Amino acid sequence: MADQTPPTPPAGPPPPGSQKSVSELVFDVSEKTSALVREEIALAKAEISEKVSQLVRGSVVGIVAGVFAFLALILIMHGFAWLLNDLFFGDNLWAGFLVEAALFLLVAGIAGLLAYRALQAGAPPVPEQAIEEAKRTRAVLEGGGSDAGAATRASTRAQVHGTGAEPR
Repeated sequence: MADQTPPTPPAGPPPPGSQKSVSELVFDVSEKTSALVREEIALAKAEISEKVSQLVRGSVVGIVAGVFAFLALILIMHGFAWLLNDLFFGDNLWAGFLVEAALFLLVAGIAGLLAYRALQAGAPPVPEQAIEEAKRTRAVLEGGGSDAGAATRASTRAQVHGTGAEPR
């Protein structure tokens, strides 16, 4: 036998006894607007903290890698300075180390440029999802409502609150 569900009654106006006064409606709108603003702020905080933690994590790993590369570079450049002395400069030890210093400055300049570009790519951490959501909310409130906007807000809030739903 097939499942039979009872038919749903057609949607109509609410019974006369359940209508709210204007002051109750204004209070409800005010309360729901406050809840919406709190949720938007929570979304912005979550997005900013996620981006900041990614920047910190990347910076720490970069610093550790830089320290080890620097230590290896010291040893390599010291050996290179002695090699230059043996091949080209003979008794003038300072000449090989001067060439080495010039190479150190070149490497430092390239590393500084790469660090500048990496920091520019990640900063400042802007809550892009929260800004987009605020724009959608404003458009929905000004335009009279949209089912797509409501679905997007619900999925975004579900992700912020940890239910695993992905935003559209």
